[in-house]
Amino acid sequence: MTGHVSGRDPTGATPLTDDDIDGLIPTFIATRADLNLAEQANIEAATMWAFGRRRVVTPDRLLTIEFCDRVHRRMFADVWRWAGQRRSRMTNIGVDPPQITTQMKLLLDDARYWHDHAIYEPSERAVRLHHRLVSVHPYRNGNGRQARFIADLYLHVIAEPQLTWGASRHLDLESSTRRDYIVALQAADRGDYELLLDFARG
Repeated sequence: MTGHVSGRDPTGATPLTDDDIDGLIPTFIATRADLNLAEQANIEAATMWAFGRRRVVTPDRLLTIEFCDRVHRRMFADVWRWAGQRRSRMTNIGVDPPQITTQMKLLLDDARYWHDHAIYEPSERAVRLHHRLVSVHPYRNGNGRQARFIADLYLHVIAEPQLTWGASRHLDLESSTRRDYIVALQAADRGDYELLLDFARG
């Protein structure tokens, strides 16, 4: 399918290219609203898979590149043929494509170290994991949602309270809450995590 999804990209979102759109699976999607609904249904199914299983994954298994790819695939495979595949093009944010695997490994090694040695409070570990994943931007799209999913799943696995992420379930939609989230991410890019921690903890 070659086509176009009409509607404005939300603030800070990675714009979809024609090549990305060629990977769209549902044939009924014509607008951003259609796409949001399809992706949300896929994410809800992924949530049941990740959070509803009897045997919960361990932190060591969660904090791997393979599991991150698997989560992205579970979240978006009903919508995008390229779900779970790391990007090969430059985007508006993120590291150069040849650096993605290296930077993901460094991040996840750090996250396992934070976990093993109780560096930071659990919620701060999750927020820093989320921020670093967003900064690497491993996938063509859905990076913020996947990074929040991984952070939430990490807290779930270690039986810690979940984050509220600004009390919004739809940070991928344009809103003042999303704008606050982007500002907090930009502050974290500069090494100041206070805004992002406050936002995530609600």
